[in-house]
Amino acid sequence: MTYEGALSEPEDFPKSEEPVWILGKKYSTQTELEPLRNDVQSRIWLTYRRNFAQISDTTFTSDRGWGCMLRCGQMVLAEALLRRHLGRDWIWTPAESSDTYLRIMSMFEDHKCATFSLHIISQLGVDEGKPIGEWYGPNTVAQVMRKLTPFDEWNNFSVNVAMDNVVIMDEIRCSCQIEGERIWRPLLLFIPLRLGLSEMNPIYFSGLKNCFKMPQSLGLIGGKPNHASYFIGFMGDELVYLDPHTTQEAGSIAKKLTEEEVELDKSYHISCAQRMPFEHLDPSLALCFFCGSEKEFDDLCNRMRQELIDAEKTPLFELVPTRPDYMKDDSSFEGASGINVEFEDHQLDSDDDEEFEVLQ
Repeated sequence: MTYEGALSEPEDFPKSEEPVWILGKKYSTQTELEPLRNDVQSRIWLTYRRNFAQISDTTFTSDRGWGCMLRCGQMVLAEALLRRHLGRDWIWTPAESSDTYLRIMSMFEDHKCATFSLHIISQLGVDEGKPIGEWYGPNTVAQVMRKLTPFDEWNNFSVNVAMDNVVIMDEIRCSCQIEGERIWRPLLLFIPLRLGLSEMNPIYFSGLKNCFKMPQSLGLIGGKPNHASYFIGFMGDELVYLDPHTTQEAGSIAKKLTEEEVELDKSYHISCAQRMPFEHLDPSLALCFFCGSEKEFDDLCNRMRQELIDAEKTPLFELVPTRPDYMKDDSSFEGASGINVEFEDHQLDSDDDEEFEVLQ
């Protein structure tokens, strides 16, 4: 494999009195280092791949240099699938070969028949004005993921993208309820934000930390301009993240019956996450949450109200029970799941490509 990240070797967690939070779980590096490492390794790590079938009618057989944000979006989806089918306490081992795990992994293979493949994501991006091979920002990836999931009948996700820094509870709730049935469609919630103009405003650091502490957290996608990463937690004043900037061979783990398939499966798990200071985070990002039941959604809303809204002088976003009057005439937004959302990307001073209301 080839590593293109900022560090030649991933750093492990130093022993400290500071706890580490990983997607709603708290660890001590002094007494729980091994469980912490196992938890990180159990996340599905999706990176650049090479030598896959060309994408559509292009000559691309690798996404090196342009696919990092798409890989981060895939990692969020993969985490949602793990949460839905295997639970937050599931731990990966090299011997893992359950039908459920293998089915999840098959959905991210690099060919046009895989549900959440780079090939299909890239093609949906074309429909939104993003040529194949062009870098995506977090808002664009969230919108493409929303359009991708209706093709996935197995999981029946309701994907919601909260626009304009507003989370509308009743619209999200309606999108997750099947009419005439008392069934909750699992919720995958993206909240795209811009927390500053060209640099992160430190006033939002505590709010971001509180997000990682919530059991519904799927982390956040963002990073540096044109250098995306999947952030899964924090330790002190440093973010913990999975870096997709490693180029590996494409392939299928199939049923994990051969040594080659077993080795390929290992390439989707990394034992050491990386860390970086909060202030290095690009202000353009998207928070991600998963609620497998209505009870979990109610709990998430209560936590957001108490820990992100009431407890913060400058909240990350608004949480409202119904659509505010000033948004009711917004023709670019139809429903919480964003069925007809229109969005426009343009260049900003930070070289990012997202258009948001700037939070100062």
